Amino acid sequence: MLSLAATLLLAGTHITLQAAEMTMAGLGRQDLIKRDLSTPGLEVVQVRVDFGPGVTAPAHSHPGEEVAFVLQGALEYQLAGQPAVVLQAGQSLFIPAGTVHSAKNVGSGEAKELATYVVRQGRPLVTLAGTPAQSPMRER
Repeated sequence: MLSLAATLLLAGTHITLQAAEMTMAGLGRQDLIKRDLSTPGLEVVQVRVDFGPGVTAPAHSHPGEEVAFVLQGALEYQLAGQPAVVLQAGQSLFIPAGTVHSAKNVGSGEAKELATYVVRQGRPLVTLAGTPAQSPMRER
């Protein structure tokens, strides 16, 4: 079985949308759409991320902006250099390009997030923190 970190790295590679659903260690991801934008070099990607109770997505970043919308449950988001914020179903958060962040399910049941990214084409969608050109997240 792959580790959660390996799962996120695979999720960031260029895989087909038909094979995009992955579930490892309580964290699942399903790609919903990926389309080029009218601005050269940019694309939009939308995914649903499912978190089991108590599951944390490891610190990572994206090569563009993310809008996270909580569909179900409660998620605590930690963005580098900022205090943690807990969002409930129906709330959203803007995450600037390159910002190292993580999300944790702090509710009693499953949590679901709709993540929409406007990113540079040809770049991995997910880069784990601690890889080159990334700054580590501050300790909580």
